[in-house]
Amino acid sequence: MLLSILDLVGIAVFAASGALVGIAKRLDVFGVSLVGVTTGIGGGIVRDVLLGIHPPTSLQNWQNFSTALGACVVVLFFHPEIRRIRPGVLVLDAIGVGVFATGGAAIALSHGAGPLASTLIGATAAIGGGVIRDVLVNEMPLLLHRDLYAVPAILGAAIVTVGNAVNAPSVIALTTGVIVAAGLRLLALWRGWNLPIAPE
Repeated sequence: MLLSILDLVGIAVFAASGALVGIAKRLDVFGVSLVGVTTGIGGGIVRDVLLGIHPPTSLQNWQNFSTALGACVVVLFFHPEIRRIRPGVLVLDAIGVGVFATGGAAIALSHGAGPLASTLIGATAAIGGGVIRDVLVNEMPLLLHRDLYAVPAILGAAIVTVGNAVNAPSVIALTTGVIVAAGLRLLALWRGWNLPIAPE
């Protein structure tokens, strides 16, 4: 139940971030909603496509879609206020990264994927929506040039796969993965950490 609630929180926060980008790009109501909903459920759709789950859970489960759409509607009406509470939104976004990464890895393992595939699929679930968002608004994906985003997602997913390999209780593995991924993401935002770039 807790993981399901956190999953919906992650979808809502990712959708809100996508809607805010759409507003910044001066898209119309449909464009803002499209970018927001796609950001919210895009990672889950990519995860399910990689695992051969058809139709994808996020399209079949009305709660996921309606949560993403509802977040977009809230942003459309209250985006100035939401921008003022950006630190709180970033905390929820970091939690969303952890939840999507660990949950994606756990789902991949339950469908018979190996440790490496499960780790990568979990990380993809966490970052996929943001990549799709940036492509839709014609921006270079943030994870390629800014912010420590993919590394926390990979670590969170890897903790779940390692926990599965050593037969650790799934609750402990999932909780630890979320804490590590979200904590590293928040620490990177606070300290301004980025991966090094190649010298010119």
